Amino acid sequence: MFQSRDCWQHQFIQTNKIRLHYVTQGEGDLVILLHGFPEFWYSWRYQLPALARHFKVVVPDLRGYNDSDKPENGYDIDTLSQDIVGLIQNLGYQCAHVVGHDCGGMIAWNLAEKFPQHLKRLVLLNTPHPQKLFRELSSNLDQLRRSWYMLAFQVPGLPEWLIKVNLQQFLQNWFQKQAIRKTPFSSETLKIYQAALEKTGALSSAINHYRQLLAPESLLKRDRSLLPINIPTLVLWGEDDTVLSPNFATGFERLIQAPFRLKFVPECGHWIQQEAPRIVNRELLAFLRQDQHLSSELAG
Repeated sequence: MFQSRDCWQHQFIQTNKIRLHYVTQGEGDLVILLHGFPEFWYSWRYQLPALARHFKVVVPDLRGYNDSDKPENGYDIDTLSQDIVGLIQNLGYQCAHVVGHDCGGMIAWNLAEKFPQHLKRLVLLNTPHPQKLFRELSSNLDQLRRSWYMLAFQVPGLPEWLIKVNLQQFLQNWFQKQAIRKTPFSSETLKIYQAALEKTGALSSAINHYRQLLAPESLLKRDRSLLPINIPTLVLWGEDDTVLSPNFATGFERLIQAPFRLKFVPECGHWIQQEAPRIVNRELLAFLRQDQHLSSELAG
Protein backbone atom coordinates (compact mmCIF):
# COMPACT_ATOMS: atom_id res chain seq x y z
CA MET A 1 0.00 0.00 0.00
CA PHE A 2 2.79 2.38 0.94
CA GLN A 3 5.52 1.10 -1.35
CA SER A 4 6.24 2.05 -4.94
CA ARG A 5 9.38 0.11 -5.74
CA ASP A 6 9.13 0.57 -9.49
CA CYS A 7 9.81 4.30 -9.04
CA TRP A 8 12.77 3.89 -6.68
CA GLN A 9 16.16 4.57 -8.23
CA HIS A 10 19.35 3.12 -6.75
CA GLN A 11 22.37 5.34 -7.29
CA PHE A 12 25.86 6.03 -5.96
CA ILE A 13 27.60 9.32 -5.22
CA GLN A 14 31.06 10.40 -4.08
CA THR A 15 31.15 12.45 -0.91
CA ASN A 16 33.85 13.17 1.65
CA LYS A 17 36.23 10.67 -0.02
CA ILE A 18 33.81 7.74 0.10
CA ARG A 19 31.02 6.37 -2.11
CA LEU A 20 27.52 6.32 -0.69
CA HIS A 21 24.67 4.25 -2.04
CA TYR A 22 21.29 5.92 -1.96
CA VAL A 23 17.72 5.42 -3.12
CA THR A 24 15.84 8.36 -4.61
CA GLN A 25 12.41 9.20 -5.90
CA GLY A 26 10.60 12.41 -6.87
CA GLU A 27 11.61 15.93 -7.89
CA GLY A 28 11.74 19.34 -6.24
CA ASP A 29 13.19 20.54 -2.94
CA LEU A 30 15.57 18.03 -1.42
CA VAL A 31 14.57 15.85 1.53
CA ILE A 32 17.20 13.56 3.05
CA LEU A 33 16.18 10.70 5.35
CA LEU A 34 18.85 9.33 7.72
CA HIS A 35 18.40 5.85 9.19
CA GLY A 36 19.49 4.45 12.53
CA PHE A 37 21.12 1.26 13.84
CA PRO A 38 21.06 -1.49 12.58
CA GLU A 39 19.01 -0.39 9.59
CA PHE A 40 19.70 0.99 6.12
CA TRP A 41 17.69 2.95 3.55
CA TYR A 42 14.90 0.33 3.67
CA SER A 43 13.65 1.57 7.05
CA TRP A 44 12.18 4.58 5.16
CA ARG A 45 10.29 2.43 2.63
CA TYR A 46 6.93 3.81 3.78
CA GLN A 47 8.04 7.45 3.56
CA LEU A 48 9.72 7.41 0.14
CA PRO A 49 6.64 7.31 -2.12
CA ALA A 50 4.56 9.60 0.11
CA LEU A 51 7.18 12.37 0.24
CA ALA A 52 8.20 11.90 -3.40
CA ARG A 53 4.87 13.34 -4.55
CA HIS A 54 6.18 16.76 -3.48
CA PHE A 55 9.97 16.49 -3.05
CA LYS A 56 13.13 14.92 -4.34
CA VAL A 57 13.67 12.30 -1.64
CA VAL A 58 17.16 10.88 -1.11
CA VAL A 59 17.72 8.05 1.37
CA PRO A 60 21.38 7.10 1.78
CA ASP A 61 22.91 4.05 3.36
CA LEU A 62 25.11 5.75 5.95
CA ARG A 63 28.85 5.17 5.85
CA GLY A 64 29.51 1.49 6.53
CA TYR A 65 25.97 0.25 5.94
CA ASN A 66 24.58 -2.01 3.22
CA ASP A 67 25.97 -0.92 -0.18
CA SER A 68 27.88 2.20 0.91
CA ASP A 69 31.66 2.13 1.37
CA LYS A 70 32.95 0.60 4.59
CA PRO A 71 36.26 2.28 5.46
CA GLU A 72 38.05 1.42 8.69
CA ASN A 73 37.54 4.91 10.13
CA GLY A 74 35.39 8.02 9.83
CA TYR A 75 32.51 6.91 12.05
CA ASP A 76 32.65 9.90 14.38
CA ILE A 77 29.63 12.17 14.24
CA ASP A 78 31.48 15.10 12.63
CA THR A 79 32.76 12.99 9.72
CA LEU A 80 29.33 11.39 9.28
CA SER A 81 27.83 14.89 9.17
CA GLN A 82 30.35 15.96 6.53
CA ASP A 83 29.30 12.91 4.48
CA ILE A 84 25.78 14.35 4.38
CA VAL A 85 26.91 17.90 3.63
CA GLY A 86 28.85 16.53 0.66
CA LEU A 87 25.83 14.49 -0.39
CA ILE A 88 23.66 17.63 -0.44
CA GLN A 89 26.21 19.63 -2.42
CA ASN A 90 27.09 16.88 -4.89
CA LEU A 91 23.41 16.41 -5.66
CA GLY A 92 23.45 20.04 -6.81
CA TYR A 93 21.73 21.59 -3.79
CA GLN A 94 22.90 24.06 -1.16
CA CYS A 95 20.45 23.01 1.53
CA ALA A 96 17.89 20.32 2.31
CA HIS A 97 15.19 19.26 4.71
CA VAL A 98 16.83 16.62 6.92
CA VAL A 99 14.89 13.90 8.72
CA GLY A 100 16.72 11.58 11.10
CA HIS A 101 15.83 8.61 13.27
CA ASP A 102 17.94 7.12 16.08
CA CYS A 103 21.66 7.48 15.19
CA GLY A 104 20.66 9.19 11.96
CA GLY A 105 18.82 11.72 14.08
CA MET A 106 21.96 12.45 16.09
CA ILE A 107 23.75 13.19 12.82
CA ALA A 108 20.85 15.51 11.99
CA TRP A 109 21.25 17.26 15.38
CA ASN A 110 24.95 17.74 14.65
CA LEU A 111 24.23 19.10 11.17
CA ALA A 112 21.82 21.63 12.66
CA GLU A 113 24.42 22.77 15.18
CA LYS A 114 27.50 22.92 12.97
CA PHE A 115 26.19 23.25 9.40
CA PRO A 116 22.90 25.17 9.77
CA GLN A 117 23.38 26.87 6.40
CA HIS A 118 22.70 23.52 4.74
CA LEU A 119 19.39 22.80 6.50
CA LYS A 120 15.96 24.20 5.73
CA ARG A 121 13.95 22.22 8.25
CA LEU A 122 14.82 19.51 10.75
CA VAL A 123 12.77 16.49 11.80
CA LEU A 124 13.84 14.20 14.65
CA LEU A 125 12.22 10.81 15.24
CA ASN A 126 12.92 9.19 18.62
CA THR A 127 16.31 10.85 18.70
CA PRO A 128 18.20 12.23 21.71
CA HIS A 129 20.58 15.14 21.51
CA PRO A 130 24.06 13.51 21.43
CA GLN A 131 25.29 15.44 24.47
CA LYS A 132 22.13 14.59 26.40
CA LEU A 133 22.68 10.92 25.56
CA PHE A 134 26.12 11.09 27.20
CA ARG A 135 24.66 12.75 30.29
CA GLU A 136 21.85 10.23 30.66
CA LEU A 137 24.24 7.29 30.27
CA SER A 138 26.38 8.65 33.10
CA SER A 139 23.57 9.57 35.50
CA ASN A 140 20.37 7.67 34.65
CA LEU A 141 20.29 4.02 35.66
CA ASP A 142 17.14 3.39 33.63
CA GLN A 143 18.80 4.61 30.45
CA LEU A 144 21.97 2.69 31.28
CA ARG A 145 19.85 -0.46 31.51
CA ARG A 146 18.21 0.32 28.16
CA SER A 147 21.56 1.14 26.49
CA TRP A 148 23.64 -1.77 27.74
CA TYR A 149 24.39 -2.69 24.13
CA MET A 150 26.16 0.64 23.52
CA LEU A 151 28.63 -0.20 26.26
CA ALA A 152 28.96 -3.83 25.14
CA PHE A 153 29.81 -2.62 21.63
CA GLN A 154 32.97 -0.97 22.98
CA VAL A 155 34.64 -4.38 23.31
CA PRO A 156 36.73 -5.04 20.17
CA GLY A 157 35.62 -7.97 18.02
CA LEU A 158 33.38 -9.79 20.49
CA PRO A 159 30.05 -8.09 19.65
CA GLU A 160 30.54 -8.81 15.95
CA TRP A 161 31.14 -12.49 16.62
CA LEU A 162 28.21 -12.87 19.01
CA ILE A 163 25.76 -11.11 16.68
CA LYS A 164 27.01 -12.87 13.57
CA VAL A 165 26.44 -16.36 14.97
CA ASN A 166 22.97 -15.35 16.17
CA LEU A 167 22.06 -12.74 13.55
CA GLN A 168 18.54 -13.95 12.84
CA GLN A 169 17.65 -14.07 16.54
CA PHE A 170 19.38 -10.73 17.16
CA LEU A 171 17.25 -9.00 14.54
CA GLN A 172 14.07 -10.62 15.79
CA ASN A 173 14.82 -9.45 19.33
CA TRP A 174 15.92 -6.01 18.18
CA PHE A 175 13.01 -5.19 15.93
CA GLN A 176 10.06 -7.48 16.47
CA LYS A 177 10.20 -8.00 20.24
CA GLN A 178 10.89 -4.33 21.02
CA ALA A 179 8.31 -2.96 18.61
CA ILE A 180 4.84 -2.19 19.93
CA ARG A 181 3.24 -2.46 16.48
CA LYS A 182 4.90 -5.61 15.14
CA THR A 183 3.30 -5.92 11.69
CA PRO A 184 6.08 -4.07 9.79
CA PHE A 185 8.65 -6.61 10.98
CA SER A 186 7.56 -9.71 9.13
CA SER A 187 9.91 -12.61 8.49
CA GLU A 188 10.45 -11.25 4.99
CA THR A 189 11.45 -7.82 6.31
CA LEU A 190 13.82 -9.30 8.87
CA LYS A 191 15.50 -11.32 6.09
CA ILE A 192 16.05 -8.08 4.15
CA TYR A 193 17.74 -6.51 7.17
CA GLN A 194 19.76 -9.67 7.71
CA ALA A 195 21.02 -9.68 4.12
CA ALA A 196 22.21 -6.08 4.49
CA LEU A 197 24.15 -6.84 7.68
CA GLU A 198 25.68 -9.99 6.19
CA LYS A 199 27.54 -7.96 3.57
CA THR A 200 31.28 -7.92 4.11
CA GLY A 201 32.26 -5.37 6.74
CA ALA A 202 28.72 -4.09 7.36
CA LEU A 203 28.27 -5.40 10.89
CA SER A 204 31.61 -4.08 12.16
CA SER A 205 30.98 -0.73 10.48
CA ALA A 206 27.52 -0.43 12.04
CA ILE A 207 28.95 -1.15 15.50
CA ASN A 208 31.77 1.34 14.85
CA HIS A 209 29.14 4.10 14.81
CA TYR A 210 28.60 3.42 18.52
CA ARG A 211 32.27 2.88 19.25
CA GLN A 212 33.08 6.31 17.86
CA LEU A 213 30.06 7.93 19.49
CA LEU A 214 31.22 6.87 22.97
CA ALA A 215 34.99 6.94 22.33
CA PRO A 216 36.93 9.09 24.85
CA GLU A 217 38.14 11.45 22.14
CA SER A 218 34.56 11.99 20.96
CA LEU A 219 33.35 12.69 24.49
CA LEU A 220 36.15 15.20 25.03
CA LYS A 221 35.29 17.02 21.79
CA ARG A 222 31.67 17.56 22.83
CA ASP A 223 30.99 20.89 24.49
CA ARG A 224 29.88 20.79 28.11
CA SER A 225 26.79 22.84 27.32
CA LEU A 226 24.02 21.86 24.95
CA LEU A 227 24.16 24.04 21.85
CA PRO A 228 20.76 25.43 20.85
CA ILE A 229 19.75 25.36 17.20
CA ASN A 230 17.82 27.94 15.22
CA ILE A 231 16.12 25.82 12.56
CA PRO A 232 12.38 25.05 12.43
CA THR A 233 12.08 21.60 13.97
CA LEU A 234 9.51 18.83 14.29
CA VAL A 235 10.02 16.12 16.91
CA LEU A 236 8.03 12.88 16.66
CA TRP A 237 8.29 10.40 19.52
CA GLY A 238 6.85 6.90 19.91
CA GLU A 239 5.88 7.14 23.55
CA ASP A 240 6.41 3.43 24.32
CA ASP A 241 10.06 3.41 23.22
CA THR A 242 11.93 0.61 25.01
CA VAL A 243 15.33 1.76 23.72
CA LEU A 244 15.37 5.38 24.88
CA SER A 245 14.25 6.81 28.21
CA PRO A 246 11.26 9.19 28.25
CA ASN A 247 13.68 11.79 29.68
CA PHE A 248 14.97 12.33 26.16
CA ALA A 249 11.58 13.62 25.05
CA THR A 250 11.72 16.56 27.46
CA GLY A 251 13.56 19.87 27.44
CA PHE A 252 13.42 20.55 23.70
CA GLU A 253 12.41 24.15 24.39
CA ARG A 254 15.91 24.72 25.80
CA LEU A 255 17.59 23.21 22.74
CA ILE A 256 15.56 24.72 19.89
CA GLN A 257 15.30 28.49 19.58
CA ALA A 258 13.31 28.36 16.34
CA PRO A 259 9.65 27.30 16.11
CA PHE A 260 9.28 23.63 16.96
CA ARG A 261 6.59 21.07 17.62
CA LEU A 262 6.74 17.91 19.71
CA LYS A 263 4.19 15.16 19.03
CA PHE A 264 3.96 11.89 20.93
CA VAL A 265 2.59 8.87 19.09
CA PRO A 266 0.76 6.53 21.48
CA GLU A 267 1.09 2.76 21.35
CA CYS A 268 4.25 3.10 19.28
CA GLY A 269 7.80 2.03 20.00
CA HIS A 270 11.26 3.11 18.88
CA TRP A 271 10.79 2.26 15.19
CA ILE A 272 8.27 5.03 14.72
CA GLN A 273 8.45 5.54 10.92
CA GLN A 274 7.85 1.83 10.41
CA GLU A 275 5.37 1.25 13.23
CA ALA A 276 3.20 4.30 12.53
CA PRO A 277 3.86 5.26 8.89
CA ARG A 278 0.52 6.95 8.27
CA ILE A 279 0.95 9.31 11.21
CA VAL A 280 4.61 9.98 10.40
CA ASN A 281 3.89 10.65 6.72
CA ARG A 282 1.05 13.02 7.56
CA GLU A 283 3.18 14.97 10.02
CA LEU A 284 6.17 15.11 7.68
CA LEU A 285 4.14 16.41 4.76
CA ALA A 286 2.35 19.05 6.85
CA PHE A 287 5.64 20.30 8.33
CA LEU A 288 7.91 20.14 5.29
CA ARG A 289 5.39 21.65 2.90
CA GLN A 290 4.96 24.82 4.95
CA ASP A 291 7.63 26.55 2.86
CA GLN A 292 5.90 25.44 -0.35
CA HIS A 293 2.57 26.83 0.85
CA LEU A 294 4.25 30.12 1.80
CA SER A 295 5.89 30.41 -1.63
CA SER A 296 2.53 29.77 -3.32
CA GLU A 297 0.86 32.45 -1.22
CA LEU A 298 3.60 34.98 -2.03
CA ALA A 299 3.41 34.15 -5.74
CA GLY A 300 -0.35 34.56 -5.68
